[in-house]
Amino acid sequence: MNLPPVDRAGLVATRRDIHQHPELGFEETRTATLVAERLRSFDYQVTSGIGKTGVVALKNNARPDGRCVLLRADMDALPVEEANDSPYRSQHAGKMHACGHDGHVAIGLEVARRLASATLAGRVKFAFQPAEEASNGAQAMISDGVLETPSVDAAFGIHLWNDLPVGTVGITPGPIMASVDQFEITIHGRGGHAAAPHQTIDAVLVAAHIISALQSLVSRRRDPLEHAVVSVTEVHAGRAFNVIPARADLRGTVRTFGGAFFNDAPRLIEETAAGIAAAFGARVEIRYQRLSGPLVNDEGLTVLMRDVAAEVVGAANVRQGVRTMGGEDMAYFLERVPGCFAFVGSAPRGGPASPHHSPTFDIDEDSLVIGAELLSRTAVRYLER
Repeated sequence: MNLPPVDRAGLVATRRDIHQHPELGFEETRTATLVAERLRSFDYQVTSGIGKTGVVALKNNARPDGRCVLLRADMDALPVEEANDSPYRSQHAGKMHACGHDGHVAIGLEVARRLASATLAGRVKFAFQPAEEASNGAQAMISDGVLETPSVDAAFGIHLWNDLPVGTVGITPGPIMASVDQFEITIHGRGGHAAAPHQTIDAVLVAAHIISALQSLVSRRRDPLEHAVVSVTEVHAGRAFNVIPARADLRGTVRTFGGAFFNDAPRLIEETAAGIAAAFGARVEIRYQRLSGPLVNDEGLTVLMRDVAAEVVGAANVRQGVRTMGGEDMAYFLERVPGCFAFVGSAPRGGPASPHHSPTFDIDEDSLVIGAELLSRTAVRYLER
């Protein structure tokens, strides 16, 4: 099928406009308004407010008896102060598109533009999703019926990826992004004078032992053939150098690709923390929350998308085995319908790129063209198959 050529200038302009106006999860009102207005101008049926600030669009002139494919783009930014000095840097203090979602929105709109005039063998539905970074925007859209009316048969998405050079695409079957679990541990001891530790139950000391012991869960309680990460990322205790505090608070995350450790992690975290606290005479409160499961690509649809990627960037530039212990709530869509999620290289060819979530994050904008071409052709190929 001949589609209109990718409008690189329009892609870049849209991405830079959104980059200058970042909005955090469930606050994407300006972005959602821009998306909805652009989609209506392409003659799509547009519904706003799906999953609070999400936007859903359905192609008007599609065959009602064909399959329905969902294309997803996330819209939210991060609470990061941008350090770049580019002309399109963030205009909002403490907020930044530091993960490429501005590019995802621009790509989604360009794909919608290209498919608008095409005669397709089925239906295309676009989901512009809020709050991916909080891992609950996909759930919110699913609860509001994004996979229904019409029922979605398959879903595809991409992530601009600074771990890969521009001009490459990473596509791998099976689990490619990890589950995201969060744990919080409150340690209750007995405070007192720093010069008389024997009169206290030192919550800081208990916290230190718990942090060390949690690392042994990966090294000694996990099958070494399973992937897993346990990280303690926040520690809060005390406000004075001469006072042993009565309380310490820890927070962290567990990441897996599923399997036994995924199932066992809540129990192991609780047993470890409670046992160590009891040994020191302290007690703990533990809150364990599953934010999203592993993102798992369907085998057959991965082959389809990989074949398309080979046409777009050349077979030698399609990377297999690309996985990350980072999480993505696209996992919720792919739990319910088969699909594929691909990594589109966005690091400059000439050198290293700043990592995702860093204040100097930026992309090579040639990746926008590749992403738009990949998603457009994948949707057409799936409906024609």
